[in-house]
Amino acid sequence: MRIRVFHETNYTYEQPARGLIQLLRLRPRDHDGQYVRRWRIEPSVDGRISEREDGFGNVTHWFTADEPADALTIRVTGEVDTNEMHGIVRGTVERLPDVFYLRDSDLATANAELQAFAKSVVDEGDSSVLPCLHRLLAAVFDTVAFEPGPASASTTAAQSFAAGKGVCQDLAHIFIAAARHLEIPARYVSGYFFHADSEEDLGSGHAWAEALVPGLGWVGFDPANGIATTEAHIRVAIGLDYLGAAPIRGSRMGGGTETLEVKLRVEQAQAAVQV
Repeated sequence: MRIRVFHETNYTYEQPARGLIQLLRLRPRDHDGQYVRRWRIEPSVDGRISEREDGFGNVTHWFTADEPADALTIRVTGEVDTNEMHGIVRGTVERLPDVFYLRDSDLATANAELQAFAKSVVDEGDSSVLPCLHRLLAAVFDTVAFEPGPASASTTAAQSFAAGKGVCQDLAHIFIAAARHLEIPARYVSGYFFHADSEEDLGSGHAWAEALVPGLGWVGFDPANGIATTEAHIRVAIGLDYLGAAPIRGSRMGGGTETLEVKLRVEQAQAAVQV
């Protein structure tokens, strides 16, 4: 599948903001089943942009504005070719040992209720890792309602589980927290998802989880949709939770009230046919 992405993040400030710095995790990497044909990141104001790699192996860009600005747009356009891998993730850049992803994190820690939820999943059948993860995927999908909308950078897995609803980020945190409680390494993934039945602007990116399965390696699970990851997913960045894989995080001085608007279109592109 060839997927085309148009992603625009617009910030407007009540007054000109000084010292604008943005950390961007917006560029996907090639791996088995994912090949980046073209990708461009364009800030709307003059400044310096440098490409680096963070501790997770994500491609990052640091953008620093040259002058104060009352608005900033980060525009991303690109095309990615994907193949069906049935959720299996191979050929990725791995900078950390697998056991690192057993660590609790600020947004993905299992409280008593989530621990009991994870145990109930194990008790329902085969206790080996892959069947447990598929049951956990189904259980999160059935128990917590997916409600698309703006995400909060401070909502924890426990809060979302108690509310019984959340955005894709929240469902991923619940899955990760439960998996780690079961001693299964798990991590957060940010990226894009092509919805075949929707041509509207999505308003936000997508998020899911990966868990480590003995004999298979890392496998992607998308609890918001109740499926393992498919060729419709574009994998961009990973972290222990959202905070380590956030598409954009930044700082500024002054500027007053900030208004944020996100426009996102993910569509299938037609590959050229050679004759």
